[in-house]
Amino acid sequence: MKRRDCLKASLALPLLPLVLKAAAAAPLSGRRVRPGTAGWPGRADWTQLSQAVGGRLSVPQSPFAGDAATRAEALAQIHNPFYIGDQPGLTQTSGYFGAWRSVPSAQMVAATSSADVAAAVNFARTHRLRLVVKGGGHSYHGTSCAPDSLLVWTRAMNQIQLHDAFVPQGTRAGTVAQPAVSVGAGAMWIDAYNAVTTHGGRYVQGGGCTSVGVTGLVTGGGFGSFSKAFGSAAASLLEAEVVTADGRVRVVNADNDPDLFWALKGGCAASFGIVTRMTLKTHALPDTFGGLSFKVQASTEEQWRALAAQVLRFYRDRLCNAHWGEQITFAGDRTLSISMVFQGLSREAAAATWQPLLGWITANPGYTVREPLQALAMPARDFWDADFFRQHAPAIIAEDTRADAPAHHMLWKGDQGQVGWFLHGYASAWMPSALLGEDQVVAAATALCAAAVHMDVGLHCNKGLFGAPADAIAASADTATHPALLDAFALALIGTAGGPVYPGCGGSVDEPGARRGALRVRRAYDALSVLVPKAPTYVSECDYFQADWQQAFWGPHYPRLLATKQRYDPDGLFVIHHGVGSEAWSADGFAPRTG
Repeated sequence: MKRRDCLKASLALPLLPLVLKAAAAAPLSGRRVRPGTAGWPGRADWTQLSQAVGGRLSVPQSPFAGDAATRAEALAQIHNPFYIGDQPGLTQTSGYFGAWRSVPSAQMVAATSSADVAAAVNFARTHRLRLVVKGGGHSYHGTSCAPDSLLVWTRAMNQIQLHDAFVPQGTRAGTVAQPAVSVGAGAMWIDAYNAVTTHGGRYVQGGGCTSVGVTGLVTGGGFGSFSKAFGSAAASLLEAEVVTADGRVRVVNADNDPDLFWALKGGCAASFGIVTRMTLKTHALPDTFGGLSFKVQASTEEQWRALAAQVLRFYRDRLCNAHWGEQITFAGDRTLSISMVFQGLSREAAAATWQPLLGWITANPGYTVREPLQALAMPARDFWDADFFRQHAPAIIAEDTRADAPAHHMLWKGDQGQVGWFLHGYASAWMPSALLGEDQVVAAATALCAAAVHMDVGLHCNKGLFGAPADAIAASADTATHPALLDAFALALIGTAGGPVYPGCGGSVDEPGARRGALRVRRAYDALSVLVPKAPTYVSECDYFQADWQQAFWGPHYPRLLATKQRYDPDGLFVIHHGVGSEAWSADGFAPRTG
């Protein structure tokens, strides 16, 4: 960060309690209405809205509540994220223990244009309705799901346009044109990768899970497998079209509504408006993308801690750079699992990188290689090409099995377990680079091993930018995401979940098991907290019950975000769980807090 930015951040932190107190006292429009209560729109009102949106107003239904054929199809497709995403009555996560359940809204506008979105926003504001928006529907916190609400569903707004030389609207003279891609609010990352990489021969920084919505990931900050090379997804945002609480369709960029534009880069768009289109910078494509994996198990606790320390040193010296990303996992049975990706390396060069660690393992007694090192490299253009994987590595992917599915719809097999899951507990922490220093690396290894006794701990190396190129760091610093990401060598993730429990699907919550799982996550997180007390964390992958969330998610950026919120949404039309300004509202988003 620049010196003046550090100074501004240090001055903002002591003012945060005063800012939050002022936010809680801000004038609000009053309690939202629910179906059956005074003020709920009448039939004529809903008819008027339906006409305004071309008849695309309906009551969303869960397919599990449908007829026998509909329910049978839903059960057959319950682990297909593309099917789940095409159901306005479902969300990709089916709930979070003690927090929320996936429940359809009362009414829905299936938007196909920004005009549809504006009509829904104006209607919700006029009639004091709880408003939610869903594109990909992947939120772990249920931010695209609220009972008794009006849903704006953007799934159909999935247009993608490539630009050879894009210049944002109304920007200052001399702004340099650059390659970019414009993406509609309902597009998923597999849609973007298919257009930009498979067919366009370029790269756009997006998410690792291919069925995640583009808009939600970018505006939450956004990390993908190769963020260590290209920075956060938010850093690539050049321009956005957004409908604000006054019903205006705004085109925002660094020169037009710059504070709102900045807030959309990591501040979570659903707190500020509804993004209908965004334009992202694209990058030259590396020659190769690839993946590498292996597993090794230690016999004793002493050997386990020694292995953990050694892998942290190895990561510091050999992997903390633009070539590598994804996961190093510490498991409770003293197993270290490596599942990483690389870019710009051949298969042979990638495998050779790991020989010092493998040599150390071989030279020291007490270690058993459970899965030998495997490396795969391919032309980068083929990395999201479903036809390539169908031919060369079908076991790595899962497909959209519906008869009318687009041919490019595929996801990584390892991500399929997240489809429909019901979270029991989840926590994360950015791990500062100082932990890799020789004076702290043993303590860091000890804490990771202690945490893994309770629950597996994954270090997602691509979700911390320490070791990234200077241009990626600079671009990511100019976002609303907590600045801790710039110095973090990884995001530590701990979580546990059960199978889908959508109402009517036949699943049920194992409450004793969920409580035990949540407790294990908490104990693992507490063990890590010895290293990083009050650690900053990533808003899109964290504890639903995160304490001091304003500081944890955004830190010194929160006062600016809140000021922007109060300027563009003074009455709090857009409320999400632990979103900017949500401290002024009840937990369900229906009533302003009075004290």
